[in-house]
Amino acid sequence: MKEEISIDSREALAAYRYQRANETLAEVPFLKKQGYYNTAVNRLYYACYYAAVALLIKHGINPATHAGVKQMIGLHFVATGHLSREVGRSFSLLFERRHSSDYDDFAYSSAEEIDELLPKATAFIAAIGKLLKER
Repeated sequence: MKEEISIDSREALAAYRYQRANETLAEVPFLKKQGYYNTAVNRLYYACYYAAVALLIKHGINPATHAGVKQMIGLHFVATGHLSREVGRSFSLLFERRHSSDYDDFAYSSAEEIDELLPKATAFIAAIGKLLKER
C-alpha cells in the first residue's frame, strides 16, 4: 500500500518537479548547438514529463509508468478542458518522438525537428505552470 503524503509535501514535490521541467528545457538549445539532436528530443520530452508529473502529484495522482502519465493527463486535464487538445497532442507527439529517438534503430533527429518540437514543449510546460498556480 502506498503511503499518502501531506498536501504540503505534494505542493513541495510538485514545485520541485516543475523546476526540473524548466531546467531540463533550458538544456535543449545547448544540445542542439552541439548537434546532439536525439538527446535534445529526449530532454524535450523529459521536460514535459516532469511538468506533467508535477501537475499529477499536486492532484494526488501517481501513475507508475510514462504511458500512465500520458493517459492521466489526457483523462484528468485534456478531456475536462483544463488543457487544450493541442497541448495534449504535443505531449503525445513528444512521447512518441522520444521513444523513437531512444529505442529505434537508425532513428536520427534533426535541427529542424528540434525547431518544431521546442515551441510545443515550451507551450506545454507553460500551460502546466498556469494550472499549477490556479488549482
